[in-house]
Parts: sequence; structure tokens; C-alpha cells
Amino acid sequence: MRKHIPNDASFGVIPLSDTSEQPQSLYAAREPIFPKRVSGPFRNLKWIIMAVTLGIYYITPWIRWDRGPDLPNQAVLLDMANRRFYFFWIEIWPHEFYFVAGLLIMAGLGLFLFTSAFGRVWCGYACPQTVWTDLFILVERWIEGDRNARLRLHRQKSMDFRKFRLMTSKWIVWLLIALATGGAWVFYFADAPTLLRDLVTLNAHPIAYTTVAILTATTFFFGGFAREQICIYACPWPRIQAAMMDEDTITVGYRAWRGEPRKHSKEITEDTPQGDCIDCMACVNVCPMGIDIRDGQQMECITCALCIDACDDIMAKIGKPRGLVDYMALSDEPRERSGEKPRSIWKHILRPRTILYTTLWSLVGIGLVFALFVRSHIDMSVAPVRNPVFVTLSDGSIRNTYDVRLRNMTNQPTTFRLFATGHPQLRLQLEGTPYETVDLDAQGAELQRVYVIAPPGSDPANAERTELRFWVEDLSNGERNYADTTYFGKGN
Repeated sequence: MRKHIPNDASFGVIPLSDTSEQPQSLYAAREPIFPKRVSGPFRNLKWIIMAVTLGIYYITPWIRWDRGPDLPNQAVLLDMANRRFYFFWIEIWPHEFYFVAGLLIMAGLGLFLFTSAFGRVWCGYACPQTVWTDLFILVERWIEGDRNARLRLHRQKSMDFRKFRLMTSKWIVWLLIALATGGAWVFYFADAPTLLRDLVTLNAHPIAYTTVAILTATTFFFGGFAREQICIYACPWPRIQAAMMDEDTITVGYRAWRGEPRKHSKEITEDTPQGDCIDCMACVNVCPMGIDIRDGQQMECITCALCIDACDDIMAKIGKPRGLVDYMALSDEPRERSGEKPRSIWKHILRPRTILYTTLWSLVGIGLVFALFVRSHIDMSVAPVRNPVFVTLSDGSIRNTYDVRLRNMTNQPTTFRLFATGHPQLRLQLEGTPYETVDLDAQGAELQRVYVIAPPGSDPANAERTELRFWVEDLSNGERNYADTTYFGKGN
């Protein structure tokens, strides 16, 4: 990993003149990174995305949604006890997990699409690790000061009252943020106001306290101390992204043909060729990953574009055009070197790879929407009882037994009628009732034993097997659902 390290003895940097052998370590100790504050359009965009994503995360569990009596009124709820997922007006049952799988597939394809088009924009702007790390750095800057002040505090070896006060204050705020993060997560799995009261009064389930404690600790450590180490070593995406990107991907880069040779402004003379880069290190000092974008594309770069804001600010001050560090495509380098304008951004975005990802993403989304609107509110599963396969009754009739599980997915009590098709001589009978109807409560379920009987000497009774279809009908609106099974006869 390329990092800019100040040539300072306090950082333990070995001078280049020291040629004595040094023991080699398989693990490089973390070099603390203190990003400098920067302002600009990309930094402002990151602030907006942080406010929106954190607002959604913290506020969503408190949004109410009226679903009727005896049903949860929380808009977004993962009801693990009742095996139900509520999302505003959408209700997902366990047997409809394909909706969740489809959303995960769409999320993966969306990540592939944006990475192939714009590089690691997810990592730079919306990844939870990035968002919370930005928030923790903001708190650190408010309490300890900007980069130089934090560097001085870090280099101070003695622990005086001021350093103790600043570090303690920072850690307390970090801990409160981490506690709110862990607390918000558990609110998605139970009624938020009720769970909050139980947590405060120490009446909540131990699992809730354990979950809050684990998420608090991980948020505190990942956002406050590990930071870029999570992105580099723990996250697999930096290693996968290379397969999603090519020379037409628009990502953060340095226009070396314009900036080189770089020299400090005080070294410029009339006879010395000079690029636009004055080696001010502004792009390095603002980088949360501690890399130098001028060294080229690197695995650690999350394309947060803060280096663009920093460089553009310097270019404005020295009277040079912006864009020395910018979002760009490597395929445009020859054109820009020759003085031509780069190709249109749409020519980089609309290429076979991104079109394929967009098509697949759209097809999955359309399929989910279609399935959501055509899904039945009646769920039925049929399990034949095969021990024995059939029973011969006293009058010679052949009877098969089935366990039919019915589920009412509506919010009102409903009467359902059961019947079977497949052969006109087959007769259906429900255990425990002379009727063919079953009453179910709102969102209720029931296991009903059903007998299918064939008269003696009939075709189904003498055949080895007959295809059979069970039907269930909602008598209130005529909606139907079915399940296929097999009826077994004597097999003459």
C-alpha cells in the first residue's frame, strides 16, 4: 500500500542512509492517518449522502403504518417471532423469501453496474464503513482540531490533562454514536417504542442487550480506530473490483501528462520545465486512505474524490485550470495528451458491460414487481400421507390421505372452500366436518387432514396413479390457488 509518510523521526522512519540490516516483519504496523478538512462539491455531496443515509437508518424504525387491529403498526419490521417481514404496505411471508433473494440479486447487480461505470463510488460515498468513519473523523476534528492539531496531539508522548480531556471527550462521543447505531439496529426487529422502554427499564430480552453491545463495540472500533484497515484488509471488494472495471471506467485519476514534471513552486525557474503540479501534497493530506493518487490506480483508493476538491482549490489559487486530479477514463489519456477533448461521459457509461448489467438488473426488478402484484393471498401446501399409500374401505372404496396446510394472508377472517379436480369419480372429504369449507382468522394458518375417495371399480381405484389438483377458493372474492399431487389406486 502506498502511503505518504512524513520524514519525521517521531514516526520511526529509518533514514535512507542507514544501510544496516533491519529485521523484516511480515506485518506492517498501521500508520495513523489524519485527513485534512477540505471543502468542495464532492465533499458537500458526501455530507448530503451521510445525512440522508444516517437519517434513513435512525428514523425508519419509528415510522408508523396502520395495518389494522392485532397487526404491528411499524412501517419496516423484521418480525422474527412470527416469521414475517413488513415493509410499509408490502408483507413478505417465509415461503416468499424469493422476494428477499431477488432484492439481494438486484443489490449485487447494482454494485457491479456502478463499479463498472464509476469505480468504487459505493465505497467512497455510501458504504456504512465510510459513512460512520466520516462521522467519527468529523467528531475528532470538532474536538481535537484539524490535521495539524491532531498530528501534534498524536506526537505528544506525555499524557497531560489536555490530551486526556480531548481523547476522553472524543471517545465518549464516539461511544454514544456507536450505542445509537447498535440500538437503532435492534429496533428493526421489534416494536421500536416498546423495545426502547424495555431497554431503558432493563426488561428487554438478553439477546437485545447482547446485539446492542456487539454492534456498539464493532462500530466504535471500526469507525474510530480501524478505519481504512477495514477497507483494505477485511473487505473483499477491493480485490473483486478489478474484474468489474476496465479502461473505460470513469474513476479518480491524476493527469500526469499535465502535472509532470512536478516541482515545488519555489524551485521554478524560467529554464526549468514545469507541470501544473506544485507538489503541495494537498491531495495526499485530505485522503482518508492515506495514499497518493499521483502514483496511479491503487487498490486502496475508494474514489471518494476528496483529492479532486483539494487539488481544484490549489489550482484556483495558482491560476491553473481545474482537473489535474479528476474523474476520468484511462482510455481518454492518448486523446488528452494530444490536446483533444475526452470522449463524452455517455460513451464511457453506455458500453456492452454496463448495458448488460442494466438489462439484468431491470429484468430482475420487473420480475419482482410482477410477482408482487400477481401473488395470491392464499397459500396452500399439500403433503400426501404415504403410510400406507392407500386404504381399502369396507365397501371397496380406495382412500388416500393428505395433509393440507392453508394460510390466510389477508387481514380479515376468511372462509375457504376446498375441492379437487383430476377425475370426476374422485370425491373429497374433510376430516372432522361434513362441509368442504375451512374458517381461518386474519393471517391465520391451519393444518387440515383431507381424504380423497374413489368408488370401488372406478378408473382411479383400479389405476396405479391419477394426477390430482387441490383447489382452495376464497368465498369472499373468488380468489383461488392450487397445488398438484398424485392419487394412488390399486394398480390393476
